[in-house]
Amino acid sequence: MPDNIIVTQPEDGVGVIQLNRPQQRNALNQQTYNELEAALVAFREDDTVRCVVITGSEKAFAAGSDVTEMQGQNAVEAEVNGAKRLAQWEVLRTYPKPLIAAVNGYCLGGGNELALACDMIIAGENARFGQPEINLALMPGAGGTQRLTRTVGKVIAMEMVLAGRFLSADEALRFRLVNVVVPVEDTLETALYLARKVAAKAPLAVQKIKAAVLEAFELPLAEGLRHERSSFYSLFGTEDTHEGISAFLEKRDPEWKGR
Repeated sequence: MPDNIIVTQPEDGVGVIQLNRPQQRNALNQQTYNELEAALVAFREDDTVRCVVITGSEKAFAAGSDVTEMQGQNAVEAEVNGAKRLAQWEVLRTYPKPLIAAVNGYCLGGGNELALACDMIIAGENARFGQPEINLALMPGAGGTQRLTRTVGKVIAMEMVLAGRFLSADEALRFRLVNVVVPVEDTLETALYLARKVAAKAPLAVQKIKAAVLEAFELPLAEGLRHERSSFYSLFGTEDTHEGISAFLEKRDPEWKGR
């Protein structure tokens, strides 16, 4: 059994992973990354899971990486120790199923990078987002300078990474970092509601749509459009697309097979 996360059995096509280091405000140490990776891989391989929610506590989603593991490292040691963690971030980057972050409280450093690696973010009213690595004479190392800039724009990202500015939940909504802001007690349920809506859709189409949207950040427009069109055509080779068209014309609910 994992010590630093709580994994909820899938229900309605949704798996839930809760970070659970309350005394450390869910700071992300190597063990937590290992357990998070294992849970994500298990959900990835489970065909009954169609969407995954990652959350923390009411006080903290994750207050950053565990600084105690960084103490005393030189540049070579940091790179060697970070190699495994880099592979774990790749699991997130290439994850085929939609990921939703349900964020309350502190969402800082590696915690903010974890939320940014998700596809949608539900924020509680007490959420605070930041990349305060500069206060340790460090910088973000898991996407904070890249995904954050693509999301909130250059000037706000610069202020966050250079001056250590935190965004309130309302500011995060204004700068399009989050989907919606809700009362703290409603954060997880709102994320689950959204996850169930996604999980109820045709799973192969969902995965191809997610991949195409993410390609918009990677590819020039012409290449992205080619990828989109290729994926569109490929869905006509699935049973679900034929079922979806038939159900629409017959005015009934579709029954997805995931193939």
